[in-house]
Amino acid sequence: MIGTAPLRPLVRANDLTKHYRVGRSPLPWQRQTVYAVDGVSLEVMPGETLGIVGESGCGKSTLGRCLLRLTDITAGALAFDGQDITHMSQRRLRPLRREMQMVFQDPSASLNPRRRVGDLLADPFRIHENLGASEIQDRVTELLKRVDLLPDHAARFPHEFSGGQRQRIGIARALALRPRLIVADEPVSALDVSIQAQIINLLADLREEFRLTYVFIAHDLSVVRQISSRVAVMYLGSIVESGPTDLVFSAPHHPYTEALRSAVPEPTIKPRRGRRILEGDLPNPMKPPTGCRFHTRCPAATNLCRNERPSLAKSQDGRFVACHHPID
Repeated sequence: MIGTAPLRPLVRANDLTKHYRVGRSPLPWQRQTVYAVDGVSLEVMPGETLGIVGESGCGKSTLGRCLLRLTDITAGALAFDGQDITHMSQRRLRPLRREMQMVFQDPSASLNPRRRVGDLLADPFRIHENLGASEIQDRVTELLKRVDLLPDHAARFPHEFSGGQRQRIGIARALALRPRLIVADEPVSALDVSIQAQIINLLADLREEFRLTYVFIAHDLSVVRQISSRVAVMYLGSIVESGPTDLVFSAPHHPYTEALRSAVPEPTIKPRRGRRILEGDLPNPMKPPTGCRFHTRCPAATNLCRNERPSLAKSQDGRFVACHHPID
């Protein structure tokens, strides 16, 4: 009997790093370094939704852009469907662009205000496919209907839509070429709660219909828990815990994950037992702490935490945790 071949990750990042040089000096060595993404390793399997959560400034959006090679990588390795794209030129990347798309946080900034929606949605077909005008128009109409907009909306400009409608247009544009991977960067953070639920449900329906793979970036744990099958928690450019979403959020092993969970409001009068309050601010990414990056805010920190950086190790229940003193 011939065995089934193991499923290959759609995206694989190994020790992915992105550093920025900042400052006005013309000499590179006199500028400061921002450690935006600092040694991230992860895999995204076909058909799953990987949620990436963390505080603002922890490097989530930069990581998302690196996974699509919208931002050049400083160090490490990145593969898409088994193909190394770490240093692939933009010319060679162009055929792969149809396979990987992004939904941006602010649709107002990502949609050209001087162009009609129909023209914006037609661009992918003009660039990547040899279609006639009538075929393009049919595809645009189909896209608008699929995200619950009307065909007449193609003649309008982005400013004539609400925030939720503009985000639907952004989703339609990302969906145009039937990609395999979509990175959604805070796609609902600027929307009302009622509209957030509609967009989340739309993304979930599209995932099932088109067999999409998502990397869903957010700071709202309740949103990530609703749509993600697996989650990675980031702190100051690094992943501190990852694993199945329900397992990570129900019983966190890392103190930072527990602090994030404790910050989520609950509809109860009695305070949660063992609640951990996250104190202090995120350290300066240009001067990250030595050892464990979280030790400056962790109540359980020891000298080992201050001097030695923990590696992301597999725990007994199958998740990965970077902590010298994980929570049992």
